[in-house]
Amino acid sequence: MINFESVRSVKLKGVGKGFWITLDPSHPEKVLISEIDKLIRKLKHLAVNADVVLDVGDAKGHEELIKRMKAYLEKNFDLGLISTSPKKRSVPTERIRQRDLSKGWNQHRSDVLMLRGRVRSGQTINAKKHLVITGDVNPGAELIAGGDVIVLGKLSGKVHAGHPDKEDAIIFALGFNPSHVKIGPISAAGSDDGAGISPEFASVEKNKIIVKDYMKASPFRRMPWPEAI
Repeated sequence: MINFESVRSVKLKGVGKGFWITLDPSHPEKVLISEIDKLIRKLKHLAVNADVVLDVGDAKGHEELIKRMKAYLEKNFDLGLISTSPKKRSVPTERIRQRDLSKGWNQHRSDVLMLRGRVRSGQTINAKKHLVITGDVNPGAELIAGGDVIVLGKLSGKVHAGHPDKEDAIIFALGFNPSHVKIGPISAAGSDDGAGISPEFASVEKNKIIVKDYMKASPFRRMPWPEAI
């Protein structure tokens, strides 16, 4: 594991495919910028497209400092995703996480509906929570789920994720080509032009449904660990 440290104000360590930078906000901002600059430049090619997490440890009330540090990194270095450290979870939530990690989800009770095979025209699939289909969804079919919709195949037809009002749900498909998309209360027209040859996902941003390349903008990359659903 790569581990460069500045004892005084900034610490940097390698985490997965990126880096975790811990700042000591008791030092002047100019000092922090100088130390970050030295550490990133020391990494050279290792920093290119690497994801970075900015952290101030247990210190509170430094959101503006983090924003300025993030802006500096984005402007001066060719990095990947720059994010802040996840908020500490409550004791009950942390216990659930530890339970999930220790059991490996082997005994986790879930409302996820997982189907294998083709969903044909005229069929409607309803799921209380998340819906996972390992197969194609034909034109004329309809999918409705209370959470995310994941299609490991080509998605055509109509699809409604986050039913009825869950706007943070996503719709993912290996071949994304639905005729109509709805996430929570927000809807958008799709396409029947036969496109959708690469993995894409739809999500809500600024009250609009946006479709992105999954490999370039994974909606799950900011999660620090897997969570049971």
